[in-house]
Amino acid sequence: MAILITFLLGVGNFALHRAVADSGHPLLGRMPEFFHALGGRFTLILEFLLLVAALTFASEGNVGGPIAYVVYSVLNSFSSWLILTDRV
Repeated sequence: MAILITFLLGVGNFALHRAVADSGHPLLGRMPEFFHALGGRFTLILEFLLLVAALTFASEGNVGGPIAYVVYSVLNSFSSWLILTDRV
């Protein structure tokens, strides 16, 4: 069950990541240059590595990784909401 929940959170995080990246928000222009590396895919690679790590922890029965990923997902959702609704 932890693997399924972590995977679904990962899908949501990728969707939010793409929505924020496509929003054209001025805050994205102020990010350091290495965030724009690989045509903007550097941050997607980091997102994928976080998901793989959380799924690996979940597959080994360790709940620390999935719990940390839930916390990350909540913070990511909140920051995405702030950016997409122009509250920042």
